Amino acid sequence: MAERTRWQRIAKRIRVPMGFVVAAVFLWFARPTVFTLLLSLLLVAPGVWLRAYAAGYVRKNAELTTSGPYAYTRNPLYLGSLSITLGFGVAAGSWWLAALLAGLFAVIYLPTILGEEEYLRSHFYNFDDYARNVPRLLPRLTAAPAMGGAGEFSGKLYLHHREYNALMGAGAIYLALVLRLWLGGVR
Repeated sequence: MAERTRWQRIAKRIRVPMGFVVAAVFLWFARPTVFTLLLSLLLVAPGVWLRAYAAGYVRKNAELTTSGPYAYTRNPLYLGSLSITLGFGVAAGSWWLAALLAGLFAVIYLPTILGEEEYLRSHFYNFDDYARNVPRLLPRLTAAPAMGGAGEFSGKLYLHHREYNALMGAGAIYLALVLRLWLGGVR
């Protein structure tokens, strides 16, 4: 248990800096085509939207958020990140690079999710009931029954959590991929 907790702390700490390293490796080895770029939008755009939508509901460390996208999955922010990650794997036009991205996501984010669940369980008495009704990552098809405050999307929360950074980051990666395609020639 102590070893898992140690890795959870490490994973949470390195996930953002490691993201920059992985982005550099990704861009170096990516071989995008017009088709893979367009196809990737089917995963990246909903992922960015889900992260934005979820950020407008969550009140970190203040309450257990169970409404909006949190009524379908306990981790809509990470589900959005997974969708974005898989989308950029498609955009790269490389199966091994897509597999690497998915593997790194699992190694970094699953321990982070488990660590956050420990925190939520210790701070919110109704977390276990919530966890029994709402899956960890892959969403339910219907919303779970309300477990407290209804909650509504808040643009102020979205801005507070600076979730617009996901949109800007995705845009920057697409710009880099388009430049890579343009400089590398169309296949």
